[in-house]
Amino acid sequence: MRAEDRIRAMDFWSGPVTITPLGGGITNVNAVVQDGTGKYVVRLGADIPEHGIMRWNEVALARAAADAGISPALRHAAPGLLVFDFVEAIALTPEDLHDPQVLAQAVDLVARVHRDLTPRLRGPVLTFWVFHVLRDYAGYLRDHASPHVDKLDGLLATAAELEEAVGPVRLVLGHNDLLPANILQGGDRLWLVDWEYGGFNSALFDLGGLASNAGLGAAAEQGMLARYLGHAPDAAYLRRYGAMKCASLLREAMWSMVSELTSDIEFDYPAYTAENLAQFQAALTAWKEGA
Repeated sequence: MRAEDRIRAMDFWSGPVTITPLGGGITNVNAVVQDGTGKYVVRLGADIPEHGIMRWNEVALARAAADAGISPALRHAAPGLLVFDFVEAIALTPEDLHDPQVLAQAVDLVARVHRDLTPRLRGPVLTFWVFHVLRDYAGYLRDHASPHVDKLDGLLATAAELEEAVGPVRLVLGHNDLLPANILQGGDRLWLVDWEYGGFNSALFDLGGLASNAGLGAAAEQGMLARYLGHAPDAAYLRRYGAMKCASLLREAMWSMVSELTSDIEFDYPAYTAENLAQFQAALTAWKEGA
């Protein structure tokens, strides 16, 4: 069934329905729907086991995030389909996060995720440990004869070095997919959306992902960490953070390698893989030089 037909067939709506495609998703099909009661965002997407995406987990986190005032309310959940309140907002770009005021708001939002969501969670929730994800991706790529197989031994050896450098962590509830486009700016506040990768993790992963996805410069990155921590980070923290930042970039590259094999969404995954591998190698070089 076509996405539009599936949306129209829902018994959630009241009155005439207008459906407008919403671009930007690279794991889901999204649309804005207007009915007689208001305006909503519909996300269509099944479980994606190769990426660790389980929609029951996304539902639990989306509800907790809405309860904390971090995300729009989830109004309806059915297999492969979620309905959220529409909020008047625009998705951020990397350049938006180069504005110190917007970056400060984003860091404060991430801190609220790590601090406020756990008490609101109900039921089982996944853990997102990036180094397990990398090992699992490597297995999938080998099993499915990826053109990137010859890279895997070297990448996994580097991942093991990074995992050792990160060391023991304190778990928080993380978003784990802090692309600027998942942060919406509406009026004088920010919203955080798209919880499909959410789960318990180290805060370092969200911080590293935010910095690398926004392309922050060194000074802005130091400011981000100081605002999150409430004080300037010391050398030991910076080394652990730098290792996790590298791992977040490697995960994005290997996510794209797997998506090259599995996704039917129209998107240039090979180019995205190459872009993230280049960013990973640059971050890894900088981290090693700073050791």
